[in-house]
Amino acid sequence: MGHGRTHVTIANPTDSSAASQVEALVDTGATFTVVPRPMANTLRLPIIGQRIVRTATGPLTLDRASAGVRINGNSDTHSVLISDTLTDVLIGVITLEALSLTVDPTSGQLKEAEALLFLGGQV
Repeated sequence: MGHGRTHVTIANPTDSSAASQVEALVDTGATFTVVPRPMANTLRLPIIGQRIVRTATGPLTLDRASAGVRINGNSDTHSVLISDTLTDVLIGVITLEALSLTVDPTSGQLKEAEALLFLGGQV
């Protein structure tokens, strides 16, 4: 697993004027990107459902929203989870893989990753 910190912009996917740039924790042991509820409310992120996740303290049901995520010039729209307890943005592996990023285990810095596509040898 890899950990590090990076600057990230989280934005409302339909209103780019509603965006926030923050320093986030990157954790390749986390599946989803998680946004604190106050930020989600400020950005008016649209709730699109819920997701049950396992945490160190047990299972939680968190709201799921759609958000624009930009890291190191790479951006995409993703499902993010909304936390009532976290105070920092947490970047999970789904976002990292979608943006072709990985954590360098020696430095904790993000670097470009090779995107893979295997279709039984045919593309």
